[in-house]
Amino acid sequence: MSLPPFDRTTQTQFTEAPNPTWAYCQPLDSTPAGRAWLEGEEQGWQVINTEEYDQKVLNKLMLSGIVPRPVAFVSTISEGGVENLAPFRYILIIASILFGILIVVFSQSCSWFNMVANWPLLVSFSCLNGPARIKDTTNNVKNSKGFTVNIISEPFVENADVTAIDSPPGFDEWSISGLTKAPSVRQLKPISCARHSIQECELFQAIDIVHPTTGECTSTLILAHVNYIHVRNDMLTERGTVDPIKFKPVARLGDISYVRFGDIFRIPHPVWATEESNIQAAIQHRQL
Repeated sequence: MSLPPFDRTTQTQFTEAPNPTWAYCQPLDSTPAGRAWLEGEEQGWQVINTEEYDQKVLNKLMLSGIVPRPVAFVSTISEGGVENLAPFRYILIIASILFGILIVVFSQSCSWFNMVANWPLLVSFSCLNGPARIKDTTNNVKNSKGFTVNIISEPFVENADVTAIDSPPGFDEWSISGLTKAPSVRQLKPISCARHSIQECELFQAIDIVHPTTGECTSTLILAHVNYIHVRNDMLTERGTVDPIKFKPVARLGDISYVRFGDIFRIPHPVWATEESNIQAAIQHRQL
């Protein structure tokens, strides 16, 4: 498949919301975009029983429907001193509403990643347990005292993606990544020099995910406690948040596809104390 070259001229910008005139209780068909979206329902729905479908088919459906997914880059060291790099590219969804359908599934794929809690500060990633081996990352996290979690950006997405190669146990993915290392605070694990925002972590809890029907341990969910955060000064805004335009994070879609940020639209969160009267008025008007 022939593809056009990557467009480096595209500039991400902040914009207003897609429907800036939307008001409380306003139905979806009140906007042109909403009406166009609802027209698709005329073609009907499918209700999929996950117990009756092939696992590969379900996996493709879930991975293409739960998007975009954040991508983490986890660095660990084995008990024998072998260093490991692994991208974690799929969000962990055990119960999800997909296209309006509630699906409960223990999906087997390579990996999942996301933030879990802000106090204690926890992130999670889940590793597939193959029929013949446990992932190096799982073993290393369980056996070591620390590891790092990076977030992948456009400039080094190829460097990170190559570390997902199906290498034999004990292979050092650093050797093919083209990345170099910098010391961490605790001096227990390497940190990629292509960094901008990194979390130094320790194991909080490891949870084996057991299939409710087969009893097979399909994955291991790692809850990681973040001890230190490394943030490049040039990535921070005046508000102390990471600037997404400079950050250039990438996310995963279905199959081998990644996605970058397009325009970023902002929607202010309503506050009940100031909006209660407007909300009650809108509800009463709709009931007339």
